[in-house]
Amino acid sequence: MSHYRLGLPFAAALALAGCISFGAKPPPSLLTLSPQTPVPVGQPQTAAGSTVTIAVPVVPQTLAQPRVPVQATPTTVAYVKDAVWAEPPARLFARLLSDTLTARVGRVVLSPAQSTADPGAQLGGELRGFGLDATTREAVVTYDATLLRAGGTGVEKRRFEARAPVAAIDAPSAATALNQAANQVAGEVADWVGR
Repeated sequence: MSHYRLGLPFAAALALAGCISFGAKPPPSLLTLSPQTPVPVGQPQTAAGSTVTIAVPVVPQTLAQPRVPVQATPTTVAYVKDAVWAEPPARLFARLLSDTLTARVGRVVLSPAQSTADPGAQLGGELRGFGLDATTREAVVTYDATLLRAGGTGVEKRRFEARAPVAAIDAPSAATALNQAANQVAGEVADWVGR
């Protein structure tokens, strides 16, 4: 009888342990961005007065997390199932801008922490859109860039937007289409900064 009483709480604890979850189930994979024009490995870079400092873009609340938003209607936002970025979209996009500027324009790109001695041109802005539009079945990347050129006195501002068709509203399709649109925006920004 005493063994029965001791075994009952233990069996109940085991049954309860199967119902408790201490975290969300991880997605099958994490999404990231890759530059269409990668930076050559081992190629030295010299600033010589042509540095660009890139700040991580400001984002709205819908992009302040690692999920991929879907604009379902003009006033509602959902998220793509199992689509999770490896790190916040703003950081991924800033790194893509950095690699694209270096590869396409040949500028030395610095982070704000690295730019204390020579910030050069300063690129910042707001990543306003970085998700899917369900009504048009497109990935949309919208970046409002601000640029203070080295030695300049005025700030330039320009909106960049790219759209790419998305085959389905799922994680693999979202990753492919957003990478394409983000690379298009990064290329256009690089050309603007490099002129």
